[in-house]
Amino acid sequence: MDKRSAAILEGVTLSDQGNCPEGLSSRVLGEVATVGFDCPEEKTCSAKDGFKFGTPEFADRCKELDSRSFGYRFVKRIFDIVFSLCVIVVGFLPGLLLSIAIMIDTKGSPIYSQVRVGRGGKLFRIYKFRTMVADSDDVAKYLSGEKLDQWKRERKVENDPRITPLGRKLRHTSLDEMPNFLNVLIGDMSVIGPRAVSSEEIRWFGAEAEDVLSVPAGITGYWQATSRNDATFESGERQRIELEYARNAGFAMDARCFIGTFGAMFGKRRSGR
Repeated sequence: MDKRSAAILEGVTLSDQGNCPEGLSSRVLGEVATVGFDCPEEKTCSAKDGFKFGTPEFADRCKELDSRSFGYRFVKRIFDIVFSLCVIVVGFLPGLLLSIAIMIDTKGSPIYSQVRVGRGGKLFRIYKFRTMVADSDDVAKYLSGEKLDQWKRERKVENDPRITPLGRKLRHTSLDEMPNFLNVLIGDMSVIGPRAVSSEEIRWFGAEAEDVLSVPAGITGYWQATSRNDATFESGERQRIELEYARNAGFAMDARCFIGTFGAMFGKRRSGR
């Protein structure tokens, strides 16, 4: 495991037991980060009853399931670098102004980061503009009843009270994800791919987690360009959409996602997260 991955894992609260979904647990064993869990009902877990992120075996299995051609991967990486550089350069001043506005709106850092599971099970830290109150991780302080139950299932809530007024506008236009282009530039993500998932969310894919982790996570993708908030993990629709992209990634699919994203952002299907 490289130094950056080790640094990400350092400080994570780890244990071994609990019930899904809120009891998902993790631990670091030497150079292996093991995420063990009880699968949701009617979901099939891997034979090892957990995923060992960071192991050569898991990474090799994901690589075997990657059906993308070398030419496609090469062209896409060049596109990712050029496109993300353009966005970072053009968006630097607007991003600086947004950061100032966020700090004026609510106290705390304008940038929010969380650990995500990337291609091959590699853990990385994703960056976004903060759209919630600074202490949003104190879920019990802001959510109760049905909202808390929904958060435990989907890790998102309709009309989340933690979202600030400015944050809601940023989410409606997806401007909160501008810092993601730093992740793209350094190679943790791609412009287009499955949504970057947390260790809690990856459990919903069961034995098919290796499939969705066979390609890099994206800033936008098939889910955002089609159903977005309408597809949930609980219904199984979210998994179906993400797996469809991972198994059929190509220029045509990417073009469809790229064009569809603008419809989701600015068209009739526009919605917050």
